[in-house]
Amino acid sequence: MAAELERILERLVRQEVECVLVGGYAAMAHGVSLVTRDIDVCTHFSRQNLERIYAAVADLHPYHFLTPQGLPFTIPPGFEKGLRNLYIGTDIGRLDCLEEVLGIGRYAEARAASISLRLPFGIVWMLNRKAMIRAKSSLNRPHDKITVMQLLAIEERQGPEPQ
Repeated sequence: MAAELERILERLVRQEVECVLVGGYAAMAHGVSLVTRDIDVCTHFSRQNLERIYAAVADLHPYHFLTPQGLPFTIPPGFEKGLRNLYIGTDIGRLDCLEEVLGIGRYAEARAASISLRLPFGIVWMLNRKAMIRAKSSLNRPHDKITVMQLLAIEERQGPEPQ
């Protein structure tokens, strides 16, 4: 599963999607042992960025994940207006695009609270450890509480994260 998710992330990087990795995959990159089943990014829904997202997944039979009938993911004129979140299912995994992250804010705030992660296919921006702790603490779900505990333990063991 992790390999497929990394392929989605690689596609976002190659299409130059402006986004910040914010969910469980980012927590895993920080050293958390929990496994995730999707890629969560904070992004903005400008027409150009939305077209980049579409280009990243177009050949993976993308569909709107939360629709019962699995409507195909398309971007008709005006689709970006008022868009807050976009949940996309694909042949290789799920991509959740969020306009805002609880405890952090919108894309500009998430980007300001991020660090770069160099991967073989390029640079990915992801929330820094303190921001991840803030975001996951805001959600207050059982698995997020475990993530926070692990992130705090990593912080205690490794010290402050370099900026």
